[in-house]
Amino acid sequence: MKKSAVFFAVIFFGSLPIHAQTGEINGVIEWDRMELSVVVSVDLKKAGLKLPVGRSQAEALLDDQYPTLVHPVIMGLQADSSSTLEDLVSGGDLSLEDADNLAFQALRIPPALSGDLSLISARYSLSLHTVSATLKKHSRLQDPPSPLVPAKVRDYTGIIIIADESLPVHGRNTAALLRPCLFPKIWDSGMGLVYERGMTNSEAGMVCYVSRESVLAASPSGLDEKLLSRVGSNPLRIMARGVFGETPTDPIIDSEDARIILSSEANRRLLREGRVAVVLDRSALKTSL
Repeated sequence: MKKSAVFFAVIFFGSLPIHAQTGEINGVIEWDRMELSVVVSVDLKKAGLKLPVGRSQAEALLDDQYPTLVHPVIMGLQADSSSTLEDLVSGGDLSLEDADNLAFQALRIPPALSGDLSLISARYSLSLHTVSATLKKHSRLQDPPSPLVPAKVRDYTGIIIIADESLPVHGRNTAALLRPCLFPKIWDSGMGLVYERGMTNSEAGMVCYVSRESVLAASPSGLDEKLLSRVGSNPLRIMARGVFGETPTDPIIDSEDARIILSSEANRRLLREGRVAVVLDRSALKTSL
C-alpha cells in the first residue's frame, strides 16, 4: 500500500495522529461547515528546545513541518465518488503545484503552549470551498439536461435531498450511508445523470451538507437560517432512493423527481447556482483525522 493510501485510510476510518519528525497533526473535516481544521504540534523535548529561549525556534519548526504533515491530509480529500485529490494529480486533472499551494491558503491561529509547557501547537483552517474552486478553475460550464418531453411543474427556490439513512448501493447487494465529497453527482433511478460539477458556477460549492435538524427547525419554513439562505423558503424536498459510486457519495433520486427539476428553466437554474442541500446522518458530517 502506498504511503498516501495509508493517510487516506486515516482520514476516513481512523483517529490516529500522523507523525513526522518531532511534529504531530490531528484534526477534523467538518462537512457541514465545509472546513478542514488541523492542529500541528511539536514536542519541545524531542525537538531539543527549552523555554523561553527556544520559543521562536519552536514556532519556526511548526511552520516548517506543517506543509509536510498536512500534504497527505489534503491529498486524501474525497473529490468525487472515484477520486481523491491524489488521484486527480496522478491523472493530470490537478497540478501538483496547485495541490501543494492549498496548504498555504489555510488560516493560521497563532501558536500556543500546552498547560505543562511540553508542546507548542498551532491551528490551521482550510475552507473546502477553496479546494473546490481550485479544482473547478479550468472547468467549462455545462447546461443541466432538459427532458425530451418536459412536464408542467412548479418552480422552486431550492432542492433538498434527504439521505440520512442507510440506502441501497446501486449495483451491489448491500446498503450504505451516503458519504460527503467535494463534487457529488446526482443520478435518477434510471441512472441518468442529473447533476455534476460542470453544471454549477456557484462559489458556495455544488451542494451543502446538513443534518436532519436543519430541516426540522422551529421556523415557518421548517428550515434553519443558514439552510434557508441556501435553498429559500419553498424548496423541493426529495427522498433519496439509493446511493452510487466506488465510494458511496452520489445520491440516486426518483426519475419523477429528476423530471421536476429538469423540466423547468427556473429549477435547472437551481443546479447552476448550487442551491442544493443534502441531508446526511450526523456521523457522516464530521470525520476525525
